[in-house]
Amino acid sequence: MIRLGILGAGARGSDTYGRWAIGHPDRAAVAAVADPVAHRRDALAAAAGVPEAHRYGDWRALAADADAIGLDAFVIALPDRLHVQAALAAAGTGLPILLEKPAATTEDDLEALAAAARRLHARIWIGHVMRYQPFWRTIRRLVDAGTIGRLATIRVEENIGFWHYAHSYVRGNWRNLASSSPMVLAKTCHDLDIIRWFAGEAPATVASSGSLSYFRPENAPAGAPSHCLDGCPAADSCPFYAPRYYVEALAGRDGWPVALLGDDPSPEGRMEALRRGPYGRCVFHSDNDVVDHQQTVAAFPGGLTAVLSTSAFTGQNTRTVRLTGTAGEIAGNLRTGGLEIDLFSPAAELPELPEARPGKTFTREPMGHRVFEVYAGPVTTAGEPDHRGHSGGDEALIDAFVTALEQGRTEGAEPDLEASLDSHRMAFAAERSRLEGRTVHWGRP
Repeated sequence: MIRLGILGAGARGSDTYGRWAIGHPDRAAVAAVADPVAHRRDALAAAAGVPEAHRYGDWRALAADADAIGLDAFVIALPDRLHVQAALAAAGTGLPILLEKPAATTEDDLEALAAAARRLHARIWIGHVMRYQPFWRTIRRLVDAGTIGRLATIRVEENIGFWHYAHSYVRGNWRNLASSSPMVLAKTCHDLDIIRWFAGEAPATVASSGSLSYFRPENAPAGAPSHCLDGCPAADSCPFYAPRYYVEALAGRDGWPVALLGDDPSPEGRMEALRRGPYGRCVFHSDNDVVDHQQTVAAFPGGLTAVLSTSAFTGQNTRTVRLTGTAGEIAGNLRTGGLEIDLFSPAAELPELPEARPGKTFTREPMGHRVFEVYAGPVTTAGEPDHRGHSGGDEALIDAFVTALEQGRTEGAEPDLEASLDSHRMAFAAERSRLEGRTVHWGRP
């Protein structure tokens, strides 16, 4: 039984990690919870059977009591700007740590964490859930098997979805640089981690451009008030009218993102929260300052180049990917779980893909080379793609973390921390490039 101390009982701490432990009582237990918001702290603690003595309003007190509680590991799911401080305190206890991304929100904090981890031999897993999704693991298996030869290019598109962007990056916790971090870090360190994972090395150069072009006061409809419910004249036509999303579209849901409005998920409670709360603000009259689109290009020493395209202005909330290699090409869509694999050699075959389901095989003109369709990712009982828990990544991540602790593995069990932190370094380099209008060379200021 792995006893977890959960620092932060928000959506990730409660709905992801806490819920997994509650659902696997033979393998893990939530032994202590820290959160300054009483109703969040008590909701998770009550569901997990945590005694009153092990419910903390301050994460520091929980970390200080780790030995007395008998913890085996920490899960850090606090607000982003507290991650490094909490991780350093947790590392000082010698216990393993599952740390939500981003690991740090500034370059100095990131390097302080990296240095402390090396000095203390800390065992830290970063919450890069995409590495654990069957979709990306299948692509990695294809690449590692040499199926498409030597990688030449990677293109990842992070299609945020107009409604998701408005929720998280205009009205939500990641809207403002002063309280969170650049969007290229907060949102796309996952994607940069995947690029770094496939490349197998840090980049040589990073270049990026983008801006906040639309969610600005000058683009507000005429007469738009500060909050949607203050009589907005564009309520019927505005795609970002808050009640349409939180009250109507999400009427049957009371978890994320509705839970962020407050502790009353009823229609009346939601409307009251929108009247003056941050999620009811006009998207053109918020205090947001992070970009709404950005393009990042990374070049690697071995010749590989990678492009990450991020946009708020998409109808779908998904990622698409295309990898080209000297012997073939892979294209995929995370929402459908579909992968299309073009193999240039007429004798080429696919390796074993244990997390994928075969689709059709056909030929493509003019060479008549074979194309294989496979579907990678969890499915519902009806056979449709299952996107709960980041398409299976959440459960696979916490399962891998607990499994490593159960088996007593310490060396090599966690993903390479330096490689994981490289995704953050790439994000900081991209933001410097965007702001300064120059190509950033790896390892240089």
